[in-house]
Amino acid sequence: MADTRRRVKLYALNEDRQWDDRGTGHVSSSYVERLKGMSLLVRAESDGSLLLESKIQPDTAYQKQQETLIVWSEADNVDLALSFQEKAGCDEIWEKICQVQGKDPSCDITQDIVEESEEEKFEDMPDAAPPIELPPCELSKLDEISEVFNSVLPSPIRREKLANAIEYEGYIKKIVELFHMCEDLENYEGLHQLYEIYKSIFLLNKNALFEVMFSDEFIFDTVGILEYDPSKPEKASHRDYLRNSASFKEVIPISNEELRQKIHQTYRVQYIQDVVLPTPSVFEENMLSTLSSFIFFNKIEIVSMIQDDEKFLTELFAQLTDEATDDNRRRELVNFLKEFCTFSQTLQPQAKESFFKTLSNLGILPALEVILSMDDPEVRQACTDIIMYIVEYSPSMVREFIMQEANQQDDDILLVNLIIEQMICDPDPELGNALQLSGVLRILIDPENMMATANKTEKTEFLSFFYKNCMHVLTAPLLANTTEDKPSKDDYVTAQLLSLILELLAFCVEHHTYHIRNYIFNKDLLRRILVLMKSSHGHLALSALRFVRKIISLKEEFYNRYIIKGNLLKPIVDAFLTNGQRYNLLNSATLELFEFIRVEDIKSLVAYVVETFYEQLKDVDYVNTFKGLKLRYEQHMDRQNVKSSLDSVPSILRNHRYRRDARSLDEEEEIWFEQDEEEMEDGEAVVPVTDMLKNKMDEELDHISKIIDGKRARESENKPPSPLKNPTRSPSPPPPSRKFNSSPPAASTSPPASPEVKTNNGGITGLVDYPDEDSDEDEDDDRSSSIPAKRPRLAT
Repeated sequence: MADTRRRVKLYALNEDRQWDDRGTGHVSSSYVERLKGMSLLVRAESDGSLLLESKIQPDTAYQKQQETLIVWSEADNVDLALSFQEKAGCDEIWEKICQVQGKDPSCDITQDIVEESEEEKFEDMPDAAPPIELPPCELSKLDEISEVFNSVLPSPIRREKLANAIEYEGYIKKIVELFHMCEDLENYEGLHQLYEIYKSIFLLNKNALFEVMFSDEFIFDTVGILEYDPSKPEKASHRDYLRNSASFKEVIPISNEELRQKIHQTYRVQYIQDVVLPTPSVFEENMLSTLSSFIFFNKIEIVSMIQDDEKFLTELFAQLTDEATDDNRRRELVNFLKEFCTFSQTLQPQAKESFFKTLSNLGILPALEVILSMDDPEVRQACTDIIMYIVEYSPSMVREFIMQEANQQDDDILLVNLIIEQMICDPDPELGNALQLSGVLRILIDPENMMATANKTEKTEFLSFFYKNCMHVLTAPLLANTTEDKPSKDDYVTAQLLSLILELLAFCVEHHTYHIRNYIFNKDLLRRILVLMKSSHGHLALSALRFVRKIISLKEEFYNRYIIKGNLLKPIVDAFLTNGQRYNLLNSATLELFEFIRVEDIKSLVAYVVETFYEQLKDVDYVNTFKGLKLRYEQHMDRQNVKSSLDSVPSILRNHRYRRDARSLDEEEEIWFEQDEEEMEDGEAVVPVTDMLKNKMDEELDHISKIIDGKRARESENKPPSPLKNPTRSPSPPPPSRKFNSSPPAASTSPPASPEVKTNNGGITGLVDYPDEDSDEDEDDDRSSSIPAKRPRLAT
């Protein structure tokens, strides 16, 4: 048979159920004399060394997945996988495997073909499958028993038949008796065979068998059989641990014997699953689903039985809140309550809601206030876990409790303030507990999970309460550490804590627009935060910078004016310049901040940055950010100049006889500005567009000047003498009047008639208007701004 080399990656499953990459190479199938059969060989791509030499066993289950993956289990519980670069290579090796095992290459699992056809055959009449006869449970028959058990595992129907036979014949009891005999005789070969047999019983995945194996009568025998793993050099001591080391404490006496037995059973079965049983292979993992379900439903039963025992829970909370309870006792009570809440996570939503309502009615939140103030770190950690469970399920329940106690207690002993204080005072240098408590706070102040009802709005009420009664507690470490121009304390733990506080404040900026904005303005909080830019801890300086970035990303002019007025980007620029040419996170984050201002074209901040800092930043030429900001600024200034010029034009161009349509002018200007913005986005110079605007304005202004000069010349030629200086001279003919409904007055050579005077009993009541022939209304109203009008005269 010719070798076929294909490029593959070899993987092996580790104890953590993760695939480890064992190398890349080329796979072939060939006869290996040493192994006496066709084998899969993988040689390393780099040096040709042998990565894999695996004989294709006739009874090994090979599985083809996703067209380029072949998975199988070797001896000693080793799972391997070949990941092919090409589908053709996978298909060819798969054909070789199927050829050796005599299977059809169209299948995906080599050992399921016969069983699938068998299953289809008996699908409509499962009772027609032949029953399985179990060999006598004797030492001499252990090999035969093991072979029968292993042979039925690939077939679901035969597994079911074997499970029924074991249950019907009471075979587990017989195996246990045989185990005692082998252990007394120190027959290790027989004990190893019993281990394999018992492991096969687990893989039958039958709940009825688990009930027998995990009963009080056989649970320790089950653990004992699993101690003799043939792959381990020595026998384990699991029974000794469960009997002598693992102690069960009844913090509150349990009167229900069934509950006590269920707790014992669940702990031991969990131990078997997590510690005693070996890591299941790819094919065995799904076969142990019933074992997980067994533990799952046991936990549900335990929670339900405790929840129904009102006397038990009442006594529990009474001792928790009793000042006479000693610390050791309280620690045990809290740990039990934590375990109780952990079990509740397996409940269905309706049962979980009933569970937390029961705890709330019994006073769990007041009890947690008492526990949270204790000095014991273990108790505080358990209390934090319980609070997290409650807040994750029903933050509204916790908020309602906090609002109710606010009317009865001082701010210092409010639950939310206790949470903040515990976060601030966490003794762990890595602030593990503080990080968890900050998650609790984030959930409590998140508006997304706040409800609005017809009578009240939870968001408005709780946030107003929080900013009035709690925010000062949260920001106290920050404000205390930034009273000067640099942090007063700059140790690692303080830096970690302030970073955590800044993360919460950034969350507030994003979600509490109104409340946090007022708080920042009133406390001048941003200036204090920027003091942290001088911290020796880079992560703290980055947290302060990230907070500023969050504010600027909102693009609110309130914040922009606040930043400009206080010159609040100066600490960032100073830190950037101090950092120099070092390519690090501070450098990148600062450049990204200014790039955001440029790209989003935040005009007020663009002008502020260029006018204030450009001289310091102009030499930063390894990015185009600051040159781009300068270009933006110049474009804004050009626009303002053009706009000012355009604003002065309407006062001159108000006569429709001399000016173009305003709408046409506006449309052209809009097109020019759009072109200007497009080129500006591309980072190109806009000098040609600016020149076009200037040339156009020059032409318009020249044209207007000529019109005005011509008009003034004509007026000076035809200007009539003033009636006050030469009253006897006849006036010039009146100019053509505008077409009103009345006919125009006839020309006259006589002096103008005296104006009509409106009086009241001979007294002067106001100004008078000239007749039409002397009126300025013969021109458009727009002329009034450029040609002086005649002053009205008082009546005499």
